[in-house]
Amino acid sequence: MQCSWKAVLLLALASIAIQYTAIRTFTAKSFHSCPIPNPVNCSLSQDTDAADRLCDESPTFAYNLSRKTHVLILATTRSGSSFVGQLFNQHFDVFYLFEPLYHVQYTLIPKLTQSKSTTDRRVMLGASRDLLRSLYDCDLYFLENYIKPQPVNHTTDRLFRRGASKALCSPPVCESLGAVDLHLEEGDCVKKCGTLNLTLATESCREHGHVAIKTVRVPEVSDLRALVEDPRLNLKVIQLVRDPRGILASRSETFRDTYRLWRIWDGTGRKPYNLDVTQLTTVCEDFWNSVSTGLNRPLWLKGKYMLVRYEDLARNPMKKTEEIYDFLGIPMDSNVERWIQNNTRGDRSSSKHKYGTVRNSAATAEKWRFRLSYEIVAFTQHACQQVLAQLGYKTASSEEELKNLSISLVEERDFLPFS
Repeated sequence: MQCSWKAVLLLALASIAIQYTAIRTFTAKSFHSCPIPNPVNCSLSQDTDAADRLCDESPTFAYNLSRKTHVLILATTRSGSSFVGQLFNQHFDVFYLFEPLYHVQYTLIPKLTQSKSTTDRRVMLGASRDLLRSLYDCDLYFLENYIKPQPVNHTTDRLFRRGASKALCSPPVCESLGAVDLHLEEGDCVKKCGTLNLTLATESCREHGHVAIKTVRVPEVSDLRALVEDPRLNLKVIQLVRDPRGILASRSETFRDTYRLWRIWDGTGRKPYNLDVTQLTTVCEDFWNSVSTGLNRPLWLKGKYMLVRYEDLARNPMKKTEEIYDFLGIPMDSNVERWIQNNTRGDRSSSKHKYGTVRNSAATAEKWRFRLSYEIVAFTQHACQQVLAQLGYKTASSEEELKNLSISLVEERDFLPFS
């Protein structure tokens, strides 16, 4: 049986019309949320005219009706980010992850260091954004792409610093704990809990009201724009900054081999000819670019960005933490308050562990003034003069001024969140 060209044309046009209608219908309905936060409560027996109840077409948007807050602590190494992370880790309703992007970095660019080029440092950004999006959606299985050796039956003993996450060291993720183990030290978590079951971790994440992630592996806030603008997320960025002089002093003490030439300069007074100054200048450039973006208040960051100086938090941890939680719209619970009281008044012995968070926070913020020689301080002040002024850090014009703690090198600044 032969069809005329007119019939063929009509059939083609009809097919196109049907596909167009289907696409329009899916697009319109897929962004409707189910009025009931739990998608399973939407039954097929409901009124078929209620297009807004097509939960099966848009489970992600139905899930986001809870307005789970997703928090990203954007920082750099040795800026106090572990301390800030604990302000969320201690909250009973926050699922906290410590540096999950570590696995992306050491899978894609194993030899990446702070001194690599800007291009090298951004190779991993696409993969990092994909992982962050999955983790905020409580899909911890996505991590398996970057954990080596790959988990078997969704279990692994290779998650980077698992013990820094309270949720990963508590029931239901860790069922072997007793009442005396409620406050495990980081190193004891793996010993007592054994391998990590990512299925249980995923379930725990979904049971928490909010998700917080700390990273020192994203250079600038502009690198997060795709996530901030993602309608599936309610992402808010806490950018933590610290005086670059303090960062340099802390890194020189903590990463002794990597910063060996800086320590030679500090000890001998002679600057090595092959000193890698990008270990300092990269920090200042990233701060300058990122903070400039935040303080320029672009529309895409409205209500999503808060700048926090480590020094302000160290001097008045309770007040600053309350401001952070107020910005996030999350009630601050008693566990966080108790942790602050117990972990910001430590004596000198309490800060011996280089990655620890128990210390006299105010004294720690100023300690760099006695660790660095004035020559290195003067060099840092010249190399980072723009960002020092931008963030309200004063320069010391002499060694006497540098060592005199009665002279504050931090200006009073009120960096109000962009709301």
